[in-house]
Amino acid sequence: MSAAGTAWGIVVRDFIRSTRQRSRLLAGLARPFIWVFLVGAGFNGIARLQGGISYQAFAYPGGIVMAALFGGMLTAISTVYDREFGMLRLMLASPSGVGAVLSGKTLSAAIVGSMQAGVVLACSPLAVHLTSKQYAAAAGVVVLVSLVSATLGLLVASRLTSVENFGGVINVILFPLLFLSGALYPTAGMPVVLRTVARLNPVTYMVDLMRHGFGQHAEFDVRLDLGALIATAVVAFGLSALLFDPEQRFVGRKPPGESRPPTGPTV
Repeated sequence: MSAAGTAWGIVVRDFIRSTRQRSRLLAGLARPFIWVFLVGAGFNGIARLQGGISYQAFAYPGGIVMAALFGGMLTAISTVYDREFGMLRLMLASPSGVGAVLSGKTLSAAIVGSMQAGVVLACSPLAVHLTSKQYAAAAGVVVLVSLVSATLGLLVASRLTSVENFGGVINVILFPLLFLSGALYPTAGMPVVLRTVARLNPVTYMVDLMRHGFGQHAEFDVRLDLGALIATAVVAFGLSALLFDPEQRFVGRKPPGESRPPTGPTV
């Protein structure tokens, strides 16, 4: 089977598996609405935001990113199931190579993240008014954010060995990424150390780019947001390819016909 066929087969398989996990999909959709409308209802009375917008309108771009981030990353991290039950080793041993396997995993996770974020985006009239041009821009951002989230999820999954680690991943990785991104409150008011960490956080640029799509006040230039996210996706995918490659197909493989030096003791 060709590399494209292998990748497409993995996309279909993982997508069907994800759609059967309805509780996780519903939780991924409920999470941003809970924050924006339930928590946001209390913040409306105390938050003073630039431009005089409501807290719900301010947090809605972050809610869309939240849906894409959790959907893309958790779907990619579910690759650990395949490792634990032996499927991943069989996939990586296929002639198509590690790149095709990881491409299929990335695309399937990005599709799930885009679907979840797309539902939240479609409900945006509940909190903010968008023009058709802003809808189109936000939809494009959703696709990019979901793709980057999927590559980050694969990078995290590259060293996870058990599904029991999922709770730790959410608490130690996903929530800090979200809270230090400007999705739920502006980064300008953070202490210097946390503000510096936020500048190094790729989710910060996801949220900022979504604010551009919504026509809201954004902290960075669009080109900086795009450059940071594209660089993050490339680096995360490359590192994942190395870490998922137990046979070192990309690194350290000798050309055909060249013998390896002996590794045992010499007499």
